[in-house]
Amino acid sequence: MSELLTSRNARPDPIAERVADAVRSVVPSSVSVRAVRTGESAVDLVINGQRLTARWVREGWLRAIREVLNAQGPPPDIVVSRRMGPASRVVLSDAGIGWVDETGAVEVVAGSLVISRSGSPEHKSRSHWTRSVLAVAEALLAGSRATVGATNDVTGLSTGTCTNALRMLTDLGFLEASSLRGRGSARQMTDPTKLLAAYVDEAQSLLRPLSLQVGVTWQDSVSGLAGIGKTWNNIGTDWVASGQVAAAVMAPLLTSVRSALVYVEADTVPKLEAVAAQVGLRPIEGGRLTLAPFPTVTTQRLSTTVEGLRVAPWPRVFAD
Repeated sequence: MSELLTSRNARPDPIAERVADAVRSVVPSSVSVRAVRTGESAVDLVINGQRLTARWVREGWLRAIREVLNAQGPPPDIVVSRRMGPASRVVLSDAGIGWVDETGAVEVVAGSLVISRSGSPEHKSRSHWTRSVLAVAEALLAGSRATVGATNDVTGLSTGTCTNALRMLTDLGFLEASSLRGRGSARQMTDPTKLLAAYVDEAQSLLRPLSLQVGVTWQDSVSGLAGIGKTWNNIGTDWVASGQVAAAVMAPLLTSVRSALVYVEADTVPKLEAVAAQVGLRPIEGGRLTLAPFPTVTTQRLSTTVEGLRVAPWPRVFAD
């Protein structure tokens, strides 16, 4: 095994040093952190004499984290990334694996080592993922061409907003720009699965906390929601189903779905309550129907009707 990276004559290992620096940033300065690379992305850490295995993942998207969990051999004690997505944090915690990211966020419980911090809030603003960028990414994943004109038509966002969103997604490596310029110039997705993974994490990160649980008595969520959906349609209330209830009609693999998530055009709790009252329903803690505001304009504009349900575009359903 290589010597620990403490010698002045040792050649710096970028990944091992980056992992060690991320861990040093979340522990007291009196804590000793040393690291050695043992594989392509594997790093052994010695933290105050306690040895832990770490795995470096540049972007902590859900797809990358699942690859770590599904890899052969024993799982790492810690996963370290530039930024760990909300969904990835939950998956790692459920698997009993600690995580650290370069925003300073951390959740590690390993032997005598227990660390938990939320990280720097400034990092999120530097990621540049806004609801508009999310809407454009959602449109691309749903099949829109990666041009300003096409995304403008699909999302209804301004030309400038679509231009900036496509440029940002290109800068992040999700799109590949052609040599043409202008409103009709096209880009191509470099890897749709990577864009989807990033979209899912950012969709959950930007999820609005506003929602309302409503009590329902139906046994089957699909038929029950289709019934009240007819009333909403008749009175002109815009709504779309997402999550498991939408997946049940788009890709019917689930045998039973008891709860439902519905996005509606409402931006306050009283407005959500008013939408529920339109179909004779009332708020109740633990209710099986959840009402929430539309997360993006694309979710609202690209809805389709399947088996009587108005459903969100598939990337949003997948994210939920």
